[in-house]
Amino acid sequence: MSKYRCSDCGWIYDEAKGDPRRDVAPGTKWEDLPEDYKCAECSNRKSTHRWVKLD
Repeated sequence: MSKYRCSDCGWIYDEAKGDPRRDVAPGTKWEDLPEDYKCAECSNRKSTHRWVKLD
């Protein structure tokens, strides 16, 4: 599963965990999120997130 970081606030969307604050189920892939998805921390657009490789 992939992770995506908001380039503004640094919050990380983890596909394995989903986003309970926005009712996104665990296992939801980034590309399956709606285009109007917003960052759980700063409410910035989906387009501000970048894929990250974390150990």
